[in-house]
Amino acid sequence: MTKKESLLRVRGLRMAYGEYDVLRGLDFDVAAGSATVLVGRNGVGKSTVLRLVTGVEEPSAGTIELSGAPLDERSALVRAQLAVVMDDMDFFPDLSVVEHLDLIARAHRVESPDEVVDDVLSDVGLVPQAGQLPGSLSSGQRRRLGLASAFVRPRRFLILDEPEQRLDAQGLEWLVGRLVAEKKAGLGILFASHSPVLVDAVADRVVNLDEVMPRDGDAGVAKDQTSDVEEADS
Repeated sequence: MTKKESLLRVRGLRMAYGEYDVLRGLDFDVAAGSATVLVGRNGVGKSTVLRLVTGVEEPSAGTIELSGAPLDERSALVRAQLAVVMDDMDFFPDLSVVEHLDLIARAHRVESPDEVVDDVLSDVGLVPQAGQLPGSLSSGQRRRLGLASAFVRPRRFLILDEPEQRLDAQGLEWLVGRLVAEKKAGLGILFASHSPVLVDAVADRVVNLDEVMPRDGDAGVAKDQTSDVEEADS
């Protein structure tokens, strides 16, 4: 079996605010064509890891490499590779859904942007809402628009913060299929999730932050932070 190319490599990651460690001693990798999921209780640091990996915040210690080079959010190469959907994502309030996606596609010099935007709108189920402003959408529709903003641009790596939030059962089924297709296309995916359905269907590796960050003042760090999902490629 051919070893997959490593896209993301995280070693010894630590994030501290003053004397309080939010994260400590975190190691994991994400290979091309695979998905790694961050799980754990609320407040354990899942979103913090995603902000560090996207360069929004700088770690207190440790290294983050993307495609073999140190992560630099200012790098055009990094920005070209990363497609990010965080929970606090903003939209252009005066642009319709289709105008918003068209702007992103053209800003990233997508070939045949009209066709790509139409395909993504159809895939995420927002064709009827294409002419609406983001503020008029339901919470589930705004989540779909956020995901569409990632799918409409070139990318090698997807970073998603609880992408299942506010999606109904049909939306979750669509999301599973879309992320599996992204993996088959060779993308790497790092996402945080509370959905057992999404984790079981998409993740190749699980990083349990409850095991990385001890409770009740225990200073130990879990030796085995990650686990491979059985039969992930089946």
